[in-house]
Amino acid sequence: MQKMVVTQRDCPARRVPSGEPTVIPEGQFITINQSLGGNYTVTWQGNMLRIDGTDAEAIGQQADVLEFEDLGSSDISEEQVWQALETVYDPEIPISLVSLGLVYDVALDQLNKSVSINMTLTAPGCGMGPVLVSDVKYRVEKVPNVQEVKVDLVFDPPWSRDMMSEEAQLEAGLFF
Repeated sequence: MQKMVVTQRDCPARRVPSGEPTVIPEGQFITINQSLGGNYTVTWQGNMLRIDGTDAEAIGQQADVLEFEDLGSSDISEEQVWQALETVYDPEIPISLVSLGLVYDVALDQLNKSVSINMTLTAPGCGMGPVLVSDVKYRVEKVPNVQEVKVDLVFDPPWSRDMMSEEAQLEAGLFF
């Protein structure tokens, strides 16, 4: 699916596999290599980068829109955090991290306006771990009143396919 496009504005991106944030300036030629789960894997100046689907209009694609109901409060809504997490997909298969059972815990600190998330990976040595962590941070930071997101990778308990929702198992062809 390789497609060359020109950035329409400065575009936030994250390096693959480190997850390090960077910005692709407006007017740059990039190659879209893959689009899965609403995100884009692109190549620019010899670097592989990931562009969040919420920034897709910057590369001439249809943007994902994350909309959160105004609850009239300055508190962080746990429901809205989970809503944001549902929009983060595994970079290799289009199934959300929540449906895969990779998110173990979400804790809110209303005083410091922060969210702490414990999550795992399908395999401890997964090279896309830093990218997944940066995807989670990027999306959860869009939740109203969130000022900081901390994501910890944990491997206890170890992930197994039994942690997947039935829908995710069906979608992945693992439900017998």
